[in-house]
Amino acid sequence: MAITLAEAKVGMADKVDQQIVDMFRRSSLLLDNMVFDNVISPGTGGSTLTYGYIQLKSPSTASVRTVGGEYTPGEAKKEKKTANAIIMGGSFQMDRVIQNTAGAANEMAFQAEQKIKATANYFHNLVINGTGDAAGEGYVTGTFDGLKKLLTGTANEITSEVSLKTSTELDANYNAFLDEMDSFISTLDGTPSMLLMNRAMLVKLRSIARRAGYYERTQDDFGRTVETYAGVPMVDMGQYYNGTTVEDVIETDANGKTAIYAVSLGLDGFHGISPMGDGVIQSYLPDLNTPGAVKTGEVELVAGVVLKNTLKAAVLKDIAIVTAG
Repeated sequence: MAITLAEAKVGMADKVDQQIVDMFRRSSLLLDNMVFDNVISPGTGGSTLTYGYIQLKSPSTASVRTVGGEYTPGEAKKEKKTANAIIMGGSFQMDRVIQNTAGAANEMAFQAEQKIKATANYFHNLVINGTGDAAGEGYVTGTFDGLKKLLTGTANEITSEVSLKTSTELDANYNAFLDEMDSFISTLDGTPSMLLMNRAMLVKLRSIARRAGYYERTQDDFGRTVETYAGVPMVDMGQYYNGTTVEDVIETDANGKTAIYAVSLGLDGFHGISPMGDGVIQSYLPDLNTPGAVKTGEVELVAGVVLKNTLKAAVLKDIAIVTAG
């Protein structure tokens, strides 16, 4: 069983719940396009949201043989793995008087929308930087394995050797970077669904795509501008607030280097996981007509990600885009 957020919305009778789902879809092109395998069940008395799957590590091969000869055996390599869906989101409070006197500026809608944006950004952060391990510097621990963890040490982890730090370097090196992009994308099994990066990298790649005639921009059903590189959407994974500072989901490190992730979305590749039914998103908004002056609202996203086939994602890392120092 698989479901998208658009399909989850259809199964919801409550109009407010449908609006909440649409807010999540508007806030994240990735969430809007991701397929969720909604089969997780904690079981009787269960307290975990664990998803078991088989990951294809390397595909099978084919060859020729002579008459009377035998084929050289070669098997596809697979590995049994598990991942956990994570409950993420948050609550907000407001006085009922604020809502009742807000007029056109609906305070409850504003607070819910801001909480949804924060939750979508946190999901983005886990998609890149999450790890199911209890420890790991540079990772969000105790969550699920994100792309940085999933691709580390694989054949699809590619290091850039082209510098794009200045306009002069961009002009001089963009053809070399186009070659790197071709090699990077060719490591995937099929065309990627999205290229994930930070905003600074998107600015550089947009400029390169324009020079090469690979750049297009369209509008989706939400009126959102979607920029593409050779037909593949370029997605700014945005920033998240860690309670103290705002950080890029995909960092530019102290040496001025960053990365681009390519993913192929689908149940045979990179996809989401969620509980059974259409409960990937839940909202709990207060009834203003019940007693209690301070009202609490909550928004939750229950999800994780897995990579079923290691050839369905790749990373081009150490792209020099900023002068260090």
